[in-house]
Amino acid sequence: MATKYIIFTGGVVSSVGKGVTAAAIGRLLKERGFSVTAQKLDPYINVDPGTMSPYQHGEVYVLDDGAETDLDLGHYERFIDTSLNKVCNMTTGQIYAEVIAKERRGDYLGGTIQVIPHITNEIKRRIGLAGKTTNADVVLIEVGGTVGDIESLPFLEALRQLRSDVGRENTFFVHVTWLPHIGATGELKTKPTQHSVSELRSIGISPDMIIARSDYQVEPSLCEKISIFCDVDRKAVIPMVTTKVLYEVPLLLEKAGVGELLMKRLGLEPRRKPDWTEWENLVNLEISQRPTVRIALVGKYVELHDAYMSVREALHHAALSQGVEVVIDWVHSADLEKDQGWDILEEADGILVPGGFGSRGIEGKIQAARFARQHRTPYLGLCLGMQVMVIEFARFIFKSEKANSTEFDRGTPYPVIDLMPDQRGIADMGGTMRLGLYPCNLQEGSIARRCYNKPLVYERHRHRFEFNNTFREQFKAHGMIFSGLSPDGLLVEIAELEDHPFMVATQFHPEFLSRPNRPHPLFAGFMGAAKEHARMSTEELGLVKTSTT
Repeated sequence: MATKYIIFTGGVVSSVGKGVTAAAIGRLLKERGFSVTAQKLDPYINVDPGTMSPYQHGEVYVLDDGAETDLDLGHYERFIDTSLNKVCNMTTGQIYAEVIAKERRGDYLGGTIQVIPHITNEIKRRIGLAGKTTNADVVLIEVGGTVGDIESLPFLEALRQLRSDVGRENTFFVHVTWLPHIGATGELKTKPTQHSVSELRSIGISPDMIIARSDYQVEPSLCEKISIFCDVDRKAVIPMVTTKVLYEVPLLLEKAGVGELLMKRLGLEPRRKPDWTEWENLVNLEISQRPTVRIALVGKYVELHDAYMSVREALHHAALSQGVEVVIDWVHSADLEKDQGWDILEEADGILVPGGFGSRGIEGKIQAARFARQHRTPYLGLCLGMQVMVIEFARFIFKSEKANSTEFDRGTPYPVIDLMPDQRGIADMGGTMRLGLYPCNLQEGSIARRCYNKPLVYERHRHRFEFNNTFREQFKAHGMIFSGLSPDGLLVEIAELEDHPFMVATQFHPEFLSRPNRPHPLFAGFMGAAKEHARMSTEELGLVKTSTT
Protein backbone atom coordinates (compact mmCIF):
# COMPACT_ATOMS: atom_id res chain seq x y z
CA MET A 1 0.00 0.00 0.00
CA ALA A 2 1.28 3.45 -0.92
CA THR A 3 1.89 5.74 2.03
CA LYS A 4 -0.98 8.18 2.59
CA TYR A 5 -0.41 11.78 3.67
CA ILE A 6 -2.97 13.86 5.57
CA ILE A 7 -1.91 17.52 5.78
CA PHE A 8 -3.32 19.96 8.34
CA THR A 9 -3.27 23.72 7.81
CA GLY A 10 -4.72 26.44 10.01
CA GLY A 11 -6.72 29.53 9.18
CA VAL A 12 -7.91 32.81 10.75
CA VAL A 13 -6.00 32.55 14.05
CA SER A 14 -3.19 30.52 15.57
CA SER A 15 -3.77 28.01 18.38
CA VAL A 16 -6.97 26.92 16.66
CA GLY A 17 -6.46 23.25 17.55
CA LYS A 18 -4.63 21.76 14.55
CA GLY A 19 -2.46 19.58 16.77
CA VAL A 20 -5.35 18.05 18.68
CA THR A 21 -7.33 17.60 15.45
CA ALA A 22 -4.41 15.82 13.79
CA ALA A 23 -3.88 13.63 16.85
CA ALA A 24 -7.59 12.77 17.04
CA ILE A 25 -7.72 11.82 13.35
CA GLY A 26 -4.66 9.70 13.97
CA ARG A 27 -6.66 7.87 16.62
CA LEU A 28 -9.50 7.30 14.11
CA LEU A 29 -7.06 5.68 11.73
CA LYS A 30 -5.40 3.58 14.43
CA GLU A 31 -8.79 2.27 15.56
CA ARG A 32 -9.24 1.03 12.00
CA GLY A 33 -5.99 -0.93 12.15
CA PHE A 34 -3.57 1.41 10.36
CA SER A 35 -0.10 2.31 11.57
CA VAL A 36 0.18 6.08 11.94
CA THR A 37 2.94 8.59 12.50
CA ALA A 38 2.81 12.38 12.74
CA GLN A 39 5.08 15.25 11.78
CA LYS A 40 5.04 18.91 12.82
CA LEU A 41 6.45 21.53 10.44
CA ASP A 42 7.40 24.61 12.45
CA PRO A 43 8.22 27.76 10.44
CA TYR A 44 10.52 29.41 12.98
CA ILE A 45 14.25 29.70 12.25
CA ASN A 46 15.33 28.17 15.57
CA VAL A 47 16.76 24.71 14.98
CA ASP A 48 14.42 23.36 17.66
CA PRO A 49 12.46 24.77 20.62
CA GLY A 50 15.09 23.57 23.10
CA THR A 51 16.58 27.02 23.65
CA MET A 52 13.28 28.91 23.47
CA SER A 53 11.60 30.42 26.50
CA PRO A 54 8.53 28.47 27.70
CA TYR A 55 6.69 31.79 27.55
CA GLN A 56 7.39 31.87 23.81
CA HIS A 57 6.45 28.35 22.84
CA GLY A 58 5.13 26.36 25.78
CA GLU A 59 6.80 23.19 26.96
CA VAL A 60 9.62 21.44 25.14
CA TYR A 61 8.53 17.87 24.50
CA VAL A 62 11.36 15.31 24.51
CA LEU A 63 11.27 12.09 22.48
CA ASP A 64 12.95 8.73 23.08
CA ASP A 65 15.86 9.63 20.79
CA GLY A 66 16.47 12.89 22.65
CA ALA A 67 14.90 15.26 20.12
CA GLU A 68 13.58 18.46 21.69
CA THR A 69 10.31 19.14 19.92
CA ASP A 70 7.08 21.09 19.81
CA LEU A 71 4.41 20.35 22.42
CA ASP A 72 2.03 19.14 19.68
CA LEU A 73 4.11 15.96 19.47
CA GLY A 74 2.89 15.27 22.98
CA HIS A 75 -0.69 15.37 21.68
CA TYR A 76 0.26 12.98 18.88
CA GLU A 77 1.87 10.48 21.22
CA ARG A 78 -0.91 10.63 23.81
CA PHE A 79 -3.76 10.19 21.32
CA ILE A 80 -2.13 7.74 18.92
CA ASP A 81 -0.18 5.95 21.69
CA THR A 82 3.02 5.73 19.70
CA SER A 83 6.66 6.77 20.05
CA LEU A 84 7.86 9.36 17.54
CA ASN A 85 11.42 10.23 16.52
CA LYS A 86 13.47 13.28 15.60
CA VAL A 87 12.28 13.48 11.98
CA CYS A 88 8.76 14.05 13.29
CA ASN A 89 9.50 17.70 14.07
CA MET A 90 10.93 19.81 11.26
CA THR A 91 11.81 23.50 11.50
CA THR A 92 12.87 26.15 9.01
CA GLY A 93 16.12 26.38 10.96
CA GLN A 94 16.88 22.70 10.37
CA ILE A 95 16.09 22.93 6.68
CA TYR A 96 18.27 25.97 6.01
CA ALA A 97 21.10 24.61 8.18
CA GLU A 98 21.14 21.38 6.14
CA VAL A 99 20.96 23.11 2.76
CA ILE A 100 23.66 25.64 3.67
CA ALA A 101 25.90 22.83 4.97
CA LYS A 102 25.51 21.01 1.64
CA GLU A 103 26.31 24.20 -0.26
CA ARG A 104 29.47 24.74 1.79
CA ARG A 105 30.59 21.17 1.04
CA GLY A 106 30.05 21.78 -2.66
CA ASP A 107 27.25 19.24 -2.98
CA TYR A 108 25.35 21.49 -5.39
CA LEU A 109 28.34 21.77 -7.76
CA GLY A 110 28.38 25.55 -7.77
CA GLY A 111 24.68 25.95 -8.50
CA THR A 112 22.64 28.89 -7.27
CA ILE A 113 20.76 27.82 -4.14
CA GLN A 114 17.11 28.84 -4.12
CA VAL A 115 13.95 28.24 -2.11
CA ILE A 116 12.61 26.31 -5.09
CA PRO A 117 13.84 23.65 -5.63
CA HIS A 118 16.53 23.28 -2.96
CA ILE A 119 14.60 24.22 0.20
CA THR A 120 11.38 22.54 -0.94
CA ASN A 121 13.25 19.39 -1.95
CA GLU A 122 14.84 19.15 1.49
CA ILE A 123 11.41 19.55 3.09
CA LYS A 124 10.00 16.75 0.94
CA ARG A 125 12.99 14.54 1.70
CA ARG A 126 12.34 14.87 5.42
CA ILE A 127 8.63 14.25 4.98
CA GLY A 128 9.53 11.01 3.23
CA LEU A 129 11.80 10.03 6.12
CA ALA A 130 8.91 10.32 8.59
CA GLY A 131 7.06 7.51 6.86
CA LYS A 132 10.13 5.36 6.16
CA THR A 133 11.67 5.44 9.64
CA THR A 134 8.39 4.48 11.30
CA ASN A 135 7.07 2.23 8.50
CA ALA A 136 3.70 3.96 8.84
CA ASP A 137 0.69 3.52 6.57
CA VAL A 138 -0.40 7.12 7.12
CA VAL A 139 1.68 10.23 7.85
CA LEU A 140 -0.11 13.14 9.51
CA ILE A 141 1.57 16.46 8.70
CA GLU A 142 0.73 19.61 10.65
CA VAL A 143 1.92 22.95 9.29
CA GLY A 144 2.59 25.37 12.14
CA GLY A 145 1.26 28.90 12.08
CA THR A 146 -1.60 30.28 10.01
CA VAL A 147 -2.16 30.39 6.26
CA GLY A 148 -0.97 33.80 5.10
CA ASP A 149 2.16 33.77 7.27
CA ILE A 150 5.18 34.44 5.07
CA GLU A 151 7.27 31.97 7.11
CA SER A 152 5.05 29.01 6.15
CA LEU A 153 5.19 29.52 2.36
CA PRO A 154 8.11 27.14 1.64
CA PHE A 155 6.37 24.37 3.58
CA LEU A 156 3.08 24.92 1.78
CA GLU A 157 4.81 24.98 -1.59
CA ALA A 158 6.59 21.70 -0.77
CA LEU A 159 3.26 20.15 0.23
CA ARG A 160 1.64 21.39 -2.99
CA GLN A 161 4.42 19.63 -4.89
CA LEU A 162 4.01 16.54 -2.71
CA ARG A 163 0.45 16.08 -3.98
CA SER A 164 1.84 15.79 -7.53
CA ASP A 165 4.81 13.66 -6.49
CA VAL A 166 2.88 10.94 -4.64
CA GLY A 167 -0.48 11.29 -6.40
CA ARG A 168 -3.65 13.10 -5.46
CA GLU A 169 -5.21 9.82 -4.34
CA ASN A 170 -2.54 9.58 -1.62
CA THR A 171 -2.91 13.09 -0.15
CA PHE A 172 -5.69 14.75 1.78
CA PHE A 173 -5.69 18.37 2.97
CA VAL A 174 -7.55 19.34 6.15
CA HIS A 175 -7.99 23.06 6.85
CA VAL A 176 -8.72 23.83 10.51
CA THR A 177 -10.28 27.25 10.87
CA TRP A 178 -12.05 29.45 13.40
CA LEU A 179 -15.57 30.89 13.30
CA PRO A 180 -15.53 34.15 15.31
CA HIS A 181 -18.64 35.05 17.33
CA ILE A 182 -19.95 38.62 17.15
CA GLY A 183 -21.39 39.34 20.58
CA ALA A 184 -23.48 42.36 19.52
CA THR A 185 -25.47 40.33 16.99
CA GLY A 186 -25.02 36.83 18.43
CA GLU A 187 -23.73 35.55 15.08
CA LEU A 188 -20.95 33.24 13.95
CA LYS A 189 -19.12 34.58 10.92
CA THR A 190 -17.73 32.48 8.05
CA LYS A 191 -16.08 35.31 6.11
CA PRO A 192 -12.63 34.88 7.75
CA THR A 193 -12.78 31.18 6.85
CA GLN A 194 -13.60 32.06 3.26
CA HIS A 195 -10.63 34.43 3.12
CA SER A 196 -8.21 31.87 4.61
CA VAL A 197 -9.33 29.22 2.10
CA SER A 198 -8.93 31.76 -0.69
CA GLU A 199 -5.38 32.43 0.52
CA LEU A 200 -4.68 28.70 0.59
CA ARG A 201 -6.05 28.21 -2.91
CA SER A 202 -3.91 31.09 -4.21
CA ILE A 203 -0.90 28.99 -3.21
CA GLY A 204 -2.26 26.07 -5.22
CA ILE A 205 -3.81 24.01 -2.43
CA SER A 206 -7.52 23.28 -2.26
CA PRO A 207 -8.64 21.76 1.06
CA ASP A 208 -10.47 18.42 0.96
CA MET A 209 -11.98 19.00 4.39
CA ILE A 210 -12.67 22.00 6.60
CA ILE A 211 -12.86 21.65 10.38
CA ALA A 212 -14.86 24.67 11.54
CA ARG A 213 -13.89 25.38 15.15
CA SER A 214 -16.17 27.42 17.38
CA ASP A 215 -17.09 28.09 20.99
CA TYR A 216 -20.74 28.10 19.94
CA GLN A 217 -23.08 25.67 18.22
CA VAL A 218 -22.63 25.75 14.42
CA GLU A 219 -25.89 25.65 12.48
CA PRO A 220 -26.14 23.43 9.35
CA SER A 221 -26.80 26.53 7.26
CA LEU A 222 -23.32 27.85 8.11
CA CYS A 223 -21.75 24.57 7.01
CA GLU A 224 -23.69 24.84 3.74
CA LYS A 225 -22.36 28.35 3.28
CA ILE A 226 -18.76 27.28 3.91
CA SER A 227 -19.21 24.39 1.48
CA ILE A 228 -20.46 26.65 -1.29
CA PHE A 229 -17.99 29.51 -0.90
CA CYS A 230 -14.96 27.32 -0.20
CA ASP A 231 -15.74 24.64 -2.83
CA VAL A 232 -15.63 21.75 -0.36
CA ASP A 233 -18.13 18.88 -0.24
CA ARG A 234 -20.87 19.50 2.31
CA LYS A 235 -20.07 16.23 4.12
CA ALA A 236 -16.46 17.39 4.42
CA VAL A 237 -17.34 20.57 6.34
CA ILE A 238 -17.12 19.41 9.95
CA PRO A 239 -18.29 21.70 12.76
CA MET A 240 -16.21 21.22 15.90
CA VAL A 241 -17.51 22.98 18.98
CA THR A 242 -15.07 23.42 21.87
CA THR A 243 -15.38 20.56 24.33
CA LYS A 244 -14.45 20.56 28.01
CA VAL A 245 -13.03 17.05 27.61
CA LEU A 246 -9.97 17.00 25.34
CA TYR A 247 -10.19 13.25 24.74
CA GLU A 248 -13.74 13.54 23.44
CA VAL A 249 -12.48 15.00 20.15
CA PRO A 250 -11.89 11.60 18.43
CA LEU A 251 -15.41 10.52 19.38
CA LEU A 252 -16.88 13.74 18.00
CA LEU A 253 -14.98 13.33 14.73
CA GLU A 254 -16.08 9.70 14.50
CA LYS A 255 -19.69 10.73 15.03
CA ALA A 256 -19.32 13.35 12.29
CA GLY A 257 -18.26 10.64 9.83
CA VAL A 258 -14.67 11.79 9.40
CA GLY A 259 -13.27 8.26 9.59
CA GLU A 260 -15.52 6.92 6.84
CA LEU A 261 -14.87 9.98 4.68
CA LEU A 262 -11.11 9.47 4.94
CA MET A 263 -11.45 5.79 4.05
CA LYS A 264 -13.40 6.67 0.91
CA ARG A 265 -11.27 9.58 -0.26
CA LEU A 266 -7.92 7.81 0.35
CA GLY A 267 -9.08 4.48 -1.02
CA LEU A 268 -8.53 2.60 2.22
CA GLU A 269 -10.26 -0.50 3.52
CA PRO A 270 -10.50 -0.69 7.34
CA ARG A 271 -8.46 -3.57 8.73
CA ARG A 272 -10.74 -3.87 11.70
CA LYS A 273 -13.92 -2.36 13.05
CA PRO A 274 -13.30 0.61 15.34
CA ASP A 275 -13.85 -0.22 19.02
CA TRP A 276 -14.34 2.96 21.00
CA THR A 277 -15.37 1.25 24.26
CA GLU A 278 -12.19 2.13 26.18
CA TRP A 279 -12.18 5.69 24.84
CA GLU A 280 -15.89 6.18 25.65
CA ASN A 281 -15.33 4.87 29.18
CA LEU A 282 -12.48 7.34 29.54
CA VAL A 283 -14.67 10.27 28.49
CA ASN A 284 -17.64 9.12 30.61
CA LEU A 285 -15.36 8.92 33.63
CA GLU A 286 -14.00 12.38 32.85
CA ILE A 287 -17.48 13.95 32.93
CA SER A 288 -18.69 11.99 35.94
CA GLN A 289 -18.89 13.40 39.46
CA ARG A 290 -15.80 12.43 41.45
CA PRO A 291 -14.22 13.46 44.75
CA THR A 292 -11.91 16.42 44.35
CA VAL A 293 -8.16 16.33 44.97
CA ARG A 294 -6.25 19.61 44.95
CA ILE A 295 -2.70 19.67 43.60
CA ALA A 296 -0.52 22.75 44.02
CA LEU A 297 1.75 23.00 40.98
CA VAL A 298 4.66 25.21 42.01
CA GLY A 299 6.37 26.43 38.87
CA LYS A 300 8.27 29.30 37.30
CA TYR A 301 6.16 29.73 34.17
CA VAL A 302 2.65 29.22 35.54
CA GLU A 303 1.27 32.27 33.71
CA LEU A 304 1.32 30.09 30.58
CA HIS A 305 -0.22 26.72 31.41
CA ASP A 306 1.05 25.28 28.12
CA ALA A 307 4.54 25.44 29.63
CA TYR A 308 3.46 22.42 31.69
CA MET A 309 1.17 20.76 29.13
CA SER A 310 2.39 17.18 29.66
CA VAL A 311 2.46 17.57 33.46
CA ARG A 312 -1.11 18.81 33.44
CA GLU A 313 -2.27 15.95 31.23
CA ALA A 314 -0.39 13.35 33.30
CA LEU A 315 -2.15 14.63 36.43
CA HIS A 316 -5.53 14.24 34.71
CA HIS A 317 -4.64 10.72 33.53
CA ALA A 318 -3.65 9.76 37.08
CA ALA A 319 -6.78 11.31 38.57
CA LEU A 320 -8.99 9.25 36.25
CA SER A 321 -7.18 6.07 37.29
CA GLN A 322 -7.77 6.91 40.96
CA GLY A 323 -11.43 7.85 40.48
CA VAL A 324 -10.94 11.46 41.54
CA GLU A 325 -11.12 14.86 39.88
CA VAL A 326 -7.93 16.86 40.06
CA VAL A 327 -8.00 20.61 40.59
CA ILE A 328 -4.65 22.17 39.76
CA ASP A 329 -3.81 25.31 41.75
CA TRP A 330 -1.07 27.17 39.90
CA VAL A 331 1.48 28.70 42.28
CA HIS A 332 4.30 30.92 41.07
CA SER A 333 7.40 29.92 43.00
CA ALA A 334 8.57 33.55 43.10
CA ASP A 335 5.35 34.44 44.97
CA LEU A 336 6.27 32.04 47.78
CA GLU A 337 9.49 34.03 48.23
CA LYS A 338 7.31 37.12 48.76
CA ASP A 339 5.23 35.27 51.37
CA GLN A 340 2.31 34.89 48.99
CA GLY A 341 0.45 31.72 48.01
CA TRP A 342 1.11 29.75 51.17
CA ASP A 343 -2.61 29.35 51.79
CA ILE A 344 -2.78 27.30 48.57
CA LEU A 345 -0.07 24.93 49.80
CA GLU A 346 -1.82 24.58 53.14
CA GLU A 347 -5.02 23.50 51.41
CA ALA A 348 -3.29 21.24 48.89
CA ASP A 349 -3.59 17.46 48.98
CA GLY A 350 -0.37 17.17 47.01
CA ILE A 351 2.48 19.39 45.84
CA LEU A 352 4.15 19.00 42.45
CA VAL A 353 7.32 20.85 41.50
CA PRO A 354 8.11 20.50 37.78
CA GLY A 355 11.26 21.20 35.76
CA GLY A 356 12.77 24.53 34.76
CA PHE A 357 15.99 26.43 34.24
CA GLY A 358 17.65 29.45 35.82
CA SER A 359 17.78 30.88 39.33
CA ARG A 360 14.53 32.87 39.31
CA GLY A 361 12.02 31.44 41.77
CA ILE A 362 14.32 28.65 42.96
CA GLU A 363 14.11 29.56 46.63
CA GLY A 364 10.32 29.39 46.38
CA LYS A 365 10.56 25.86 44.99
CA ILE A 366 12.92 24.89 47.80
CA GLN A 367 10.46 26.30 50.33
CA ALA A 368 7.65 24.27 48.73
CA ALA A 369 9.72 21.10 49.16
CA ARG A 370 10.37 22.04 52.78
CA PHE A 371 6.65 22.55 53.37
CA ALA A 372 5.87 19.13 51.90
CA ARG A 373 8.52 17.43 54.05
CA GLN A 374 7.50 19.13 57.29
CA HIS A 375 3.73 18.80 56.78
CA ARG A 376 3.90 15.29 55.31
CA THR A 377 2.07 16.47 52.21
CA PRO A 378 2.51 14.14 49.21
CA TYR A 379 5.21 15.56 46.92
CA LEU A 380 6.28 14.75 43.38
CA GLY A 381 9.37 16.47 42.00
CA LEU A 382 10.30 16.37 38.33
CA CYS A 383 13.87 17.07 37.17
CA LEU A 384 14.51 20.45 38.85
CA GLY A 385 11.81 19.36 41.30
CA MET A 386 14.15 16.57 42.42
CA GLN A 387 17.10 18.91 42.66
CA VAL A 388 15.30 21.41 44.90
CA MET A 389 14.11 18.54 47.12
CA VAL A 390 17.75 17.46 47.49
CA ILE A 391 18.87 21.03 48.21
CA GLU A 392 16.19 21.45 50.86
CA PHE A 393 17.13 18.15 52.51
CA ALA A 394 20.80 19.16 52.50
CA ARG A 395 19.95 22.42 54.26
CA PHE A 396 18.04 20.39 56.82
CA ILE A 397 20.73 17.81 57.59
CA PHE A 398 23.70 20.22 57.37
CA LYS A 399 21.78 22.99 59.14
CA SER A 400 22.99 25.48 56.55
CA GLU A 401 21.05 27.60 54.08
CA LYS A 402 24.19 27.68 51.94
CA ALA A 403 23.61 24.17 50.55
CA ASN A 404 22.75 24.57 46.89
CA SER A 405 23.28 23.57 43.27
CA THR A 406 26.30 24.94 41.47
CA GLU A 407 23.85 26.06 38.79
CA PHE A 408 22.63 28.72 41.22
CA ASP A 409 25.65 29.20 43.52
CA ARG A 410 29.06 28.20 42.19
CA GLY A 411 30.68 28.90 45.54
CA THR A 412 28.35 26.82 47.72
CA PRO A 413 30.17 24.81 50.41
CA TYR A 414 27.60 22.02 49.93
CA PRO A 415 27.32 21.48 46.13
CA VAL A 416 24.76 18.67 46.43
CA ILE A 417 23.72 19.21 42.79
CA ASP A 418 26.55 19.69 40.34
CA LEU A 419 27.25 19.78 36.62
CA MET A 420 27.68 16.39 34.99
CA PRO A 421 31.36 15.74 34.14
CA ASP A 422 30.65 15.37 30.42
CA GLN A 423 28.85 18.74 30.43
CA ARG A 424 31.85 20.73 31.58
CA GLY A 425 33.30 23.03 28.94
CA ILE A 426 30.26 22.85 26.64
CA ALA A 427 29.49 26.30 25.25
CA ASP A 428 26.51 25.62 22.97
CA MET A 429 23.14 25.52 24.70
CA GLY A 430 21.03 23.72 22.09
CA GLY A 431 20.80 19.93 22.09
CA THR A 432 23.74 19.47 24.49
CA MET A 433 22.03 18.17 27.62
CA ARG A 434 21.46 14.59 28.70
CA LEU A 435 18.50 13.97 26.43
CA GLY A 436 16.24 11.05 25.63
CA LEU A 437 15.47 7.57 26.96
CA TYR A 438 17.76 6.00 29.57
CA PRO A 439 17.40 2.89 31.79
CA CYS A 440 16.82 3.06 35.54
CA ASN A 441 17.12 0.24 38.08
CA LEU A 442 14.62 0.38 40.95
CA GLN A 443 15.40 -0.54 44.55
CA GLU A 444 13.35 -3.33 46.07
CA GLY A 445 10.93 -2.17 48.79
CA SER A 446 10.91 1.47 47.70
CA ILE A 447 7.83 3.54 46.85
CA ALA A 448 9.09 3.87 43.27
CA ARG A 449 9.41 0.09 42.91
CA ARG A 450 5.88 -0.40 44.25
CA CYS A 451 4.54 2.17 41.79
CA TYR A 452 6.22 0.65 38.75
CA ASN A 453 5.96 -2.96 39.93
CA LYS A 454 9.04 -3.88 37.89
CA PRO A 455 12.82 -3.75 38.49
CA LEU A 456 13.91 -1.87 35.35
CA VAL A 457 12.29 1.09 33.59
CA TYR A 458 13.19 3.48 30.77
CA GLU A 459 12.48 7.20 31.08
CA ARG A 460 13.11 10.40 29.13
CA HIS A 461 15.64 12.97 30.38
CA ARG A 462 16.41 16.64 29.77
CA HIS A 463 19.01 18.11 32.12
CA ARG A 464 22.65 19.07 32.69
CA PHE A 465 23.02 18.84 36.45
CA GLU A 466 23.01 15.69 38.62
CA PHE A 467 23.05 14.67 42.25
CA ASN A 468 26.61 14.94 43.61
CA ASN A 469 27.61 11.44 44.75
CA THR A 470 30.05 12.90 47.28
CA PHE A 471 27.03 13.38 49.56
CA ARG A 472 25.26 10.09 48.89
CA GLU A 473 26.18 8.28 52.12
CA GLN A 474 25.39 11.30 54.30
CA PHE A 475 21.96 11.60 52.74
CA LYS A 476 21.29 7.88 53.23
CA ALA A 477 22.24 8.14 56.88
CA HIS A 478 19.57 10.80 57.39
CA GLY A 479 16.74 9.00 55.64
CA MET A 480 16.92 9.70 51.93
CA ILE A 481 16.55 6.64 49.72
CA PHE A 482 18.03 6.61 46.25
CA SER A 483 15.43 4.27 44.85
CA GLY A 484 16.32 4.65 41.18
CA LEU A 485 19.86 4.46 39.80
CA SER A 486 21.46 4.16 36.39
CA PRO A 487 22.52 0.55 35.65
CA ASP A 488 26.14 1.35 36.56
CA GLY A 489 24.95 2.81 39.87
CA LEU A 490 26.60 6.18 39.24
CA LEU A 491 23.64 8.43 38.50
CA VAL A 492 20.75 9.08 40.87
CA GLU A 493 17.50 8.88 38.92
CA ILE A 494 14.92 8.75 41.75
CA ALA A 495 15.15 9.99 45.33
CA GLU A 496 12.55 9.55 48.05
CA LEU A 497 12.27 10.07 51.80
CA GLU A 498 11.77 7.47 54.48
CA ASP A 499 8.93 7.97 56.93
CA HIS A 500 6.92 10.11 54.56
CA PRO A 501 3.64 9.11 52.87
CA PHE A 502 4.95 10.05 49.43
CA MET A 503 7.92 12.31 48.84
CA VAL A 504 9.36 11.07 45.57
CA ALA A 505 11.33 12.97 42.95
CA THR A 506 12.84 12.02 39.63
CA GLN A 507 15.75 13.37 37.60
CA PHE A 508 13.85 12.39 34.46
CA HIS A 509 10.49 13.58 33.07
CA PRO A 510 7.86 10.85 33.61
CA GLU A 511 5.10 13.11 32.29
CA PHE A 512 6.25 12.47 28.72
CA LEU A 513 5.27 8.78 28.90
CA SER A 514 1.83 9.17 30.45
CA ARG A 515 -1.18 8.17 28.34
CA PRO A 516 -4.90 8.84 28.95
CA ASN A 517 -5.69 5.14 29.16
CA ARG A 518 -2.35 4.22 30.75
CA PRO A 519 -1.31 6.80 33.37
CA HIS A 520 2.31 6.96 34.41
CA PRO A 521 2.92 4.79 37.51
CA LEU A 522 4.59 7.57 39.51
CA PHE A 523 1.79 10.04 38.77
CA ALA A 524 -0.77 7.37 39.69
CA GLY A 525 1.07 6.69 42.94
CA PHE A 526 1.30 10.39 43.71
CA MET A 527 -2.40 10.89 43.01
CA GLY A 528 -3.25 7.90 45.20
CA ALA A 529 -1.27 9.44 48.06
CA ALA A 530 -2.96 12.82 47.50
CA LYS A 531 -6.34 11.07 47.50
CA GLU A 532 -5.51 9.48 50.85
CA HIS A 533 -4.31 12.83 52.19
CA ALA A 534 -7.63 14.41 51.11
CA ARG A 535 -9.57 11.61 52.82
CA MET A 536 -7.64 12.00 56.06
CA SER A 537 -8.09 15.78 55.97
CA THR A 538 -11.84 15.34 55.52
CA GLU A 539 -12.03 12.89 58.41
CA GLU A 540 -10.01 15.21 60.64
CA LEU A 541 -12.33 18.08 59.72
CA GLY A 542 -15.28 15.88 60.62
CA LEU A 543 -13.74 15.06 63.99
CA VAL A 544 -13.19 18.75 64.72
CA LYS A 545 -16.80 19.54 63.90
CA THR A 546 -18.02 16.66 66.05
CA SER A 547 -15.87 17.68 69.02
CA THR A 548 -17.15 21.27 68.94
CA THR A 549 -20.85 20.40 68.82
